[in-house]
Amino acid sequence: MIEDQRNSPKLLIGIIGGIIAVIAAFLAYQWLAASNAEGPPRQAGSAAAAKAAPAQAKPAPAAPLQETAASETAKLVEEDILKAPVPENASLAKEEIAKLEDIQAQLAEQEKTLKAQHADADQLIQLKEEQLKLLEAQLKQAN
Repeated sequence: MIEDQRNSPKLLIGIIGGIIAVIAAFLAYQWLAASNAEGPPRQAGSAAAAKAAPAQAKPAPAAPLQETAASETAKLVEEDILKAPVPENASLAKEEIAKLEDIQAQLAEQEKTLKAQHADADQLIQLKEEQLKLLEAQLKQAN
């Protein structure tokens, strides 16, 4: 390329326009994909709860202020799943039971993980307290 062609304002505007068009197309695709994911009608409320339960986690018990704020905004299971009618068809009922058992297994696994995290946090706190006591003893000996 000639020096004039590389520094041409038309070329720079074309490149910038192309980049903006690609970004706009990507954002439009993401927006459409998100609206399609939320768009299908819910069947007896369990399909949305099955998708929402794995994505949402129970807040950590160590932060009570964050726990109350997070519990107000994020639910583990939708309330309407309890009030939804049981399907008449046996295969649909079996699917619903399988979904609910899957959700229950995921919740049990989350509970076990959170309890393990809580125990680890307690152990870390205890070790830090011991470390502080040792450091204080060293400071007293140094003085």
